[in-house]
Amino acid sequence: MLQPEAEWRAHLAEGRFMIQRSRSTGGHVFYPRVMEPGTGAEDLEWVSASGAATVHAVTIVRKKDPADSYNVVLVDLAEGPRLMSRVDGVPVDDIHIGMAVKASIVQEGDKPLLVFVPA
Repeated sequence: MLQPEAEWRAHLAEGRFMIQRSRSTGGHVFYPRVMEPGTGAEDLEWVSASGAATVHAVTIVRKKDPADSYNVVLVDLAEGPRLMSRVDGVPVDDIHIGMAVKASIVQEGDKPLLVFVPA
């Protein structure tokens, strides 16, 4: 059996965005782990995430060349967990709190990466 993070990355490599859910409480969990925070439930299973999310917070890192500027966002997944990522496919100044986004898996280098695009 893979460690939780390795298993999550393996799902991404297969093109699937999966998160964990406790069978007993129904609570969704992200970042991958061995037990649910708050309850200690160890009955976590992998389920498909809807991919729907909302931007909770955004930071724009501005570079000397504006084309090199990038964003870092916190997104709230429809299932409940919050995670850090970035929003692609839109100018950085168009990203805002409350923006509806959806998950997308992209290849960067030799690794799959979870990013978000406008919904």
